[in-house]
Amino acid sequence: MDDISYKGMSSDNIKGLVLALSSSFFIGASFIVKKKGLKKAGSSGVRAGAGGYSYLYEPLWWTGMITMVVGEIANFAAYAFAPAILVTPLGALSIIISAVLAHIILKEKLHIFGILGCILCVVGSITIVLHAPQERQIESVADVWDLATEPGFLFYAAVVMTAVFILIVHYVPEYGQTHIMVYIGVCSLVGSLSVMSVKALGIALKLTFSGMNQFNYSQTWVFIFVVATCVLTQMNYLNKALDTFNTAVVSPIYYVMFTSLTIVASVIMFKDWDGQNPTQIVTEMCGFVTILSGTFLLHRTKDMTDGLSSPTARLPKHSGDMGFHQEGIPLKGPENL
Repeated sequence: MDDISYKGMSSDNIKGLVLALSSSFFIGASFIVKKKGLKKAGSSGVRAGAGGYSYLYEPLWWTGMITMVVGEIANFAAYAFAPAILVTPLGALSIIISAVLAHIILKEKLHIFGILGCILCVVGSITIVLHAPQERQIESVADVWDLATEPGFLFYAAVVMTAVFILIVHYVPEYGQTHIMVYIGVCSLVGSLSVMSVKALGIALKLTFSGMNQFNYSQTWVFIFVVATCVLTQMNYLNKALDTFNTAVVSPIYYVMFTSLTIVASVIMFKDWDGQNPTQIVTEMCGFVTILSGTFLLHRTKDMTDGLSSPTARLPKHSGDMGFHQEGIPLKGPENL
């Protein structure tokens, strides 16, 4: 069994793993650097939370932004080399990096259960890495298009687009401001299609850089259009969710839904589980559930710690100190790939 598991770590999987881990480090660190920049800018000017933009003149904040861009580029590239079932769940590791660095650099208390959450995320990630399926061999973007136009994935895409249409037309106007699952549902459903298109685009770029120009294929431009459309939609509704509900609630729920739907989409489109036995599949799912448990524990203990230091911790999102509420939860989602 162990031999079968380790054979899954092909050279492409290893490249994708290294890129995904690098992405988590850069993104997790970027939130800490940006937060220090915001604090420094706020001490000498109008705070970001009060509508000020003095942080735009702060080099430390721009350093954080550049670090984040590097992380997002690495995350994008990871999808070109490794299956989504390996890359996407590892996004939770950015939370660990952020939590540990916040504890060391910003002197923010890391609760004992927060440490347990970090350990669970690491254990779950290792489990997935050791049992991840091997990346399919793709010769051209036309091969990806063939996978995307098979009946199974077309049915999934049709269900997703129908559900998104119903949510936007019927439920968003009436329930968007009161039911958190409405906005997050739109983001997560569209996100699963976005990641599939991002992966297709990443493969096209990888093949192009290797000497086989994929931009001669019309399918490449279709994938670019899908990525742009999906990302804009996700950014819109994720911002609505963050603007309406507490980020400590939005982020873990969004992570669970987005990652789960992305795995489903990848299994259907790229057939990630073909060639794997039931034991490997169940082990991967156990690793994913372990990461989810660690993620929820980290966010829950963060809320507990905030509650000890601030009586306004459970007020709506707008009460976040100095406008840092969105900086404290570095979950990678498809809207910032």
